Amino acid sequence: MPIRSANAVWEGSLQTGNGTMKLPSGAFEGAYSFSSRFEEGTGTNPEELIGAAHAGCFSMALSGALGRNGFTPERIATEARVHITKSDAGFTISRIDLQTEATIPGIDDAKFQEIAAGAKAGCPVSRALAGVEINLDAKLVG
Repeated sequence: MPIRSANAVWEGSLQTGNGTMKLPSGAFEGAYSFSSRFEEGTGTNPEELIGAAHAGCFSMALSGALGRNGFTPERIATEARVHITKSDAGFTISRIDLQTEATIPGIDDAKFQEIAAGAKAGCPVSRALAGVEINLDAKLVG
């Protein structure tokens, strides 16, 4: 299996410095700062990238699980909302809410919910984030 990588460079102090995160594939490069991470500043942040990874991974895992159960999805759209909180111990990713809407011919909601729950548990990113509360809101549409 391939090994995936990403790069980050940070320059300066925590609150006034800035950095860049990028993927060696060239598919993404983004600036980040204290403001873009802990406030509403311009740029990206690690939590946003974790959310993108989780949404993408879950959508693929759900598609695969549906296929193994005899269903062919037309569309799966997932948003991952990553919550970061501050405690006495420091900042923590405390929760991720996955919101998925899927168009899948021939499936009833009960079977869809069962398969979606299994995909959430089996998604490699979900497993990597096992110490984080992960909630799933899955809806059939269309």
